Amino acid sequence: MKQLSWVWIAVMAIGPAPIAFALAYACWRMGEYILGNLAATAVIAGAAFALIFRESMELDRLVRQCLDAGFVCKPEPSAFARYAIYSAIALAEIVAVFMISLSAEHRTRERRYAPEWQRR
Repeated sequence: MKQLSWVWIAVMAIGPAPIAFALAYACWRMGEYILGNLAATAVIAGAAFALIFRESMELDRLVRQCLDAGFVCKPEPSAFARYAIYSAIALAEIVAVFMISLSAEHRTRERRYAPEWQRR
């Protein structure tokens, strides 16, 4: 109970991002930037919620084992800190999606103008 689930943290950091960016990119190519952002956010947030629920069930199981053995134990770091790790990773990935979306939308908007009218 004193260790973080590094494998699952790595899954959160690596797993949903490529799927979310691929889904967002498909929508961005059609000119639907908001839809792409929402789809990517749903994938990333869904993965974060799923991993937070998994972590909660695992901590609950470990605490129950301690109670069944006759002593009280609590996780270190706290459950909140563990959930905050997944949430922070999700937030960083969502911010990255929105930032990349801004640059993609800017490039698309600039292509509509004649070269002599474009800002450089």
